[in-house]
Amino acid sequence: MSTTQSERLRELLEPLVSSQGLDLEEIAVDSVGRKRVLRVVVDSDTGADLDQIADVSRALSAKLDETDAMGEGEYTLEVGTPGAERLLREHRHYVRAAGRMVRFQLAEGGELVARILRVDDDGVDLEVPGVKGRKATTRRLTFPDIDRARVQVEFSRKDMKDMKEEEEA
Repeated sequence: MSTTQSERLRELLEPLVSSQGLDLEEIAVDSVGRKRVLRVVVDSDTGADLDQIADVSRALSAKLDETDAMGEGEYTLEVGTPGAERLLREHRHYVRAAGRMVRFQLAEGGELVARILRVDDDGVDLEVPGVKGRKATTRRLTFPDIDRARVQVEFSRKDMKDMKEEEEA
């Protein structure tokens, strides 16, 4: 039996989120003054649009109203997506970040900023941007090589179509 409120909430809410075609990424209960805020983060391989967020929010709200999972006090339910600079924790996060620039904190020390080209069960193939006019290089990182990874915001991001055209050339 689960012991923490977050674990109990995950057990209660995950089937509802999954039934909407989404993954339950995170649950957090925070105190804001005398009120509590239940933050639920959802995502999918294709992203979550506003209609999906609204549908899952209504389903979660109804389920929470019929149970005592949040106790007697007032709380606010917030449902959202991971955001632009998401931390990559699960294999599926790396798959969803293919084509994106990521800042890697390496297990051996140091860091690397590179674009994820491909992801498999063992690790990631990367394109490391060239510096001072040099060509970009490729590099392989296995998951044990990675201590932490976070997606970086790009204002002129290369899309997957451009990357495939470069590979074919």
